[in-house]
Amino acid sequence: MFKKYMMAVMVLFLLTACSNKEDLDAQEREKIIEEGTAGFEMMGDTIEKAKDVPADEEKAIVAAFEEYIAALNAEEVDRYMQSIAKNPKGFQYEEEKAFVADIFTKFDTKREVDNITITKYSPEEAQVFATISTNSLQLETKVQHESAGRQVTVFVKEDDNWKVTSVYYIGDDSQSSTAN
Repeated sequence: MFKKYMMAVMVLFLLTACSNKEDLDAQEREKIIEEGTAGFEMMGDTIEKAKDVPADEEKAIVAAFEEYIAALNAEEVDRYMQSIAKNPKGFQYEEEKAFVADIFTKFDTKREVDNITITKYSPEEAQVFATISTNSLQLETKVQHESAGRQVTVFVKEDDNWKVTSVYYIGDDSQSSTAN
């Protein structure tokens, strides 16, 4: 039961701005890809970079993604909320703020990202793929949890800045929990 609870919290916290796409089977993933809600498809280990992303926009989008991750790692609620769209598609803004404030008091979580790739781009929306490794310590119990997965973070242009509007995560099967 505890492992199931920890996994649920970790998936929610890793995503934070998530729209319950963490447990998708292959058919559901394909449907999301076909509908255009997640702009990547894995062929082996290759992620295809979006074409024709202007250099200045690519720099701004990657910087927005890195700030989103940095704010989560710093566990700063206001800083994190500045990376989120005011009217997100994948979650409710005020609920997200209350959720992360609660989680930041209960867990010490750090994320490491790799393979940051813009997989879909238009002047109004961008999708960033990344592999993410997460290490989380539940402060009360000292139980440590490690997980890894692939994430697509969807950004929208808001007041001339890129903001997170939704997140799609597919966890890898290799996860562990240990008590300290």
